[in-house]
Amino acid sequence: MSRPGPKIPPLSVTDAQRAVLEGWLRRRTTAQALALRSRIVLECADGHSIMEVSRRLRVVPDTVRTWRRRFIERGLDGLCDDPRPGVPRKITDADVERVIVKTLEETPKNATHWSTRSMAAATGMSQSTVSRIWRAFALAPHRSQTFKLSTDPLFIDKVRDVVGLYLDPPEKALVLCVDEKSQIQALDRSQPALPMMPGVPERRSHDYVRAGTTTLFAALEVATGKVIGSLHRRHRAAEFKKFLTKLDKEVPAGLQVHLILDNYATHKTPDIKRWLLAHPRFHLHFTPTSASWLNLVERWFAELTQKKLKRGVHRSVQALEHDIRAWLADWNEHPRPFLWTKTADEILDKVAAYCQRISDSGH
Repeated sequence: MSRPGPKIPPLSVTDAQRAVLEGWLRRRTTAQALALRSRIVLECADGHSIMEVSRRLRVVPDTVRTWRRRFIERGLDGLCDDPRPGVPRKITDADVERVIVKTLEETPKNATHWSTRSMAAATGMSQSTVSRIWRAFALAPHRSQTFKLSTDPLFIDKVRDVVGLYLDPPEKALVLCVDEKSQIQALDRSQPALPMMPGVPERRSHDYVRAGTTTLFAALEVATGKVIGSLHRRHRAAEFKKFLTKLDKEVPAGLQVHLILDNYATHKTPDIKRWLLAHPRFHLHFTPTSASWLNLVERWFAELTQKKLKRGVHRSVQALEHDIRAWLADWNEHPRPFLWTKTADEILDKVAAYCQRISDSGH
């Protein structure tokens, strides 16, 4: 007659522990090993024997015994892996702090910014160590960004005015973002472009031949994304007046017209002012000086440049204007409005934060 095996201590799971274990099982990001251990503990807690759990989960009995025992001894912490032995850490917290402080507060003697090589030489660490520290703290000395703050004395009032038109447009009115994209060049490459092939991008010659320029006047309807455009060879108040006349003809007579535009001199000549007096339904709203980013039509110009002009080849100004008109007509068949999301207060708070940083830096 065989002897009975050793008595196995019972395994019980509290409601809180069960909630954690079931959460680990449901979470899609849980490691597979931890999910299996959680399932073993729950199966054992439901009264199943070690052999039965082994068959149900298709693991060897010793695996069930190990994690059953670990949970009984240490609870949920017992299901996590123990720290593994390895080489002691060589880079101390003080070393990491020294690299960060040096990166943020100093510059090398012979350069404007640090590189991994120069920082490694200055601190006595390896380049890979410096690189890991920079990545961990999101430091990138080789990168820089530019910014420009408007000096317009009416900056706050103009921001609130323009953003108010975006977020809360007046009734029975049309809000149009107006601007000119001047000096659009008709460029012909000196050699034909080489087409794209598998593993090889399209290639174009660096040099080109200029065939002339044109100017696009555009008015973007904020609500719908439709664009009214007009091409002219020159960029003067006379051409802008012609464009205003075109807007007056195309916008329904019963609507007020609010134009958002920049402070270019052609928008403020005496001839333009007389035209506006003769057409009182037109209301001009100027963006602050050096703040063209407030004008949504600039975003539309970026679409035109990226998708049509940047890689386009035009042997004449007429060909360039034909392509622009075709692209404009195609856009208006399926217009896509650009949605403004930031409030005036959010914009002004961000500008104030930039000003504070400049003040704190001592410039």
